[in-house]
Amino acid sequence: MALNLTAKVHPVVLFQIVDAYERRNADAQRVIGTLLGSVEKNVVEITNCFCVPHKEYEEMVEAELNYAMDLFEMNLKVNKQESIVGWWATGNEVTSHSSVIHEYYARECSNPVHMTLDTTLQGGHMGVKAYLNVPLGVPGGKSGSMFTPIPVEVICYEPEIVALRHCQKTVYNKKGIEPVCDLAQIAEAADKLTGLLDQVLSYVEDVLAGRVPADNAVGRALLDMVHSVPAMTPDMFDNMFNSSIKDLLMVVTLCQLTKTQLQLNEKLTLLTSIQTIGTE
Repeated sequence: MALNLTAKVHPVVLFQIVDAYERRNADAQRVIGTLLGSVEKNVVEITNCFCVPHKEYEEMVEAELNYAMDLFEMNLKVNKQESIVGWWATGNEVTSHSSVIHEYYARECSNPVHMTLDTTLQGGHMGVKAYLNVPLGVPGGKSGSMFTPIPVEVICYEPEIVALRHCQKTVYNKKGIEPVCDLAQIAEAADKLTGLLDQVLSYVEDVLAGRVPADNAVGRALLDMVHSVPAMTPDMFDNMFNSSIKDLLMVVTLCQLTKTQLQLNEKLTLLTSIQTIGTE
């Protein structure tokens, strides 16, 4: 049993779990489902999930396992890279029925991960925990198992970061936020980058002046950041930037032309329909 596993979950999985919890039946205390993703070395990356209908009683639990397998096979046709890596449940703790459900997923994959998402918001936040089921017992004696916590992290692809930043804007604006165009996103990213560079320069100046104690970890991170910048002259950078901007402007222009063409087509179709009705 590998206890050095680390679970890395994407934000879209958390959103799907919350959505399933909000859509649950009125008599359901919690919601469960299947986790999909990939396993590489000691990292379980969770990229997708789906809900599995179930009912829990005091002494038993019923789950529609055939439905779960059918849904997994349909998902496999769309994304063959995703496989079953475990299961999830809402709540802040492992219940008495968790072992029964875990036995099913242990037959579908090796070392399935059990992830819980605290939708009750205990402690003022939505806690995410991950567990592995570890067997216990002595040779020739009684045997059992227990859920042992493993590290869990939230990671993002670049498109997910853009979506999360857009969602953050709704915290202070309850009316909703319209998606911004690509050029506005570039301007916003450039402003944020300028602010971050100002913070880094201020920190370096404070360290050199002796106002702030030096941190070796921060120094190594800054050194890695400097080395990651490609060596190029200002002219080379200007050419690269202008070329990218031209490509972006061309895409934006084509999108606007397509949108205008569709709007004209809708108006012409509506006008033709009105004239036809008037003739009749």
